[in-house]
Amino acid sequence: MVGTQLLKWDDYATAWARLHGGFDPRVAAPVVRAWLRFAYHVGYVLGRLRIGPTPVTAAGVLLCVLVPVFAVRPGDGPFLGALFVLLAAVADSVDGAVAVATGRTTRLGYVYDSLADRLGEVAWLVAFWLVGAPGALVATAGALSWLHEYVRARAVAAGMREIGAVTVGERPTRVSVALAGLLLAGLTGLIEPDLAAGTITMATAVWVLLAAFGLGQLLSAVRRALLDAERPPDRAAAPR
Repeated sequence: MVGTQLLKWDDYATAWARLHGGFDPRVAAPVVRAWLRFAYHVGYVLGRLRIGPTPVTAAGVLLCVLVPVFAVRPGDGPFLGALFVLLAAVADSVDGAVAVATGRTTRLGYVYDSLADRLGEVAWLVAFWLVGAPGALVATAGALSWLHEYVRARAVAAGMREIGAVTVGERPTRVSVALAGLLLAGLTGLIEPDLAAGTITMATAVWVLLAAFGLGQLLSAVRRALLDAERPPDRAAAPR
């Protein structure tokens, strides 16, 4: 990475938008824009330190694996699990920021990043199960989230040029549910240990509902996009 010219914010935002279906972070909602700009600044610093995106991705996966390991600890376990979810989410945003800021985005890196996301979500759901959520509900949450990403990937392969739709079941939603679910499970567990299982079950149910609704939104958007792509262009009226 010797001599790599790091992108400034405006150039970075333009490059990031090209990789995310044209979604410009400069015009995003304030919270989203702040999060993405934070990831950019951390990624910029790591780029200056010549740390590539792959080690950041690997660190994010390791942090996800630690979620179920610590979530079952008596007392502060769910709180530690929530902390590792948060740190993993930061790593997930920063690895992409490093890649874009340093001009090291590759198709293989995109595959690795997507794989890391799915493995991380599996680890979070395992933590939900260990804390007390029913296995069937946890499996349903994982399957719906996997279907969401699979449908989008297949739609892009079939010719959909953009992301289709930003649904309520996207990756940031899963991060939020995992983080909030473990925090609330920890809080209720301090009141009564048996309440933690019920709380994490409700969080899993919320995950399922949002994932199911988001999948429906995505399927509708994909159908419209692919039908429009197959429809022949209107022919101009022939001159008389």
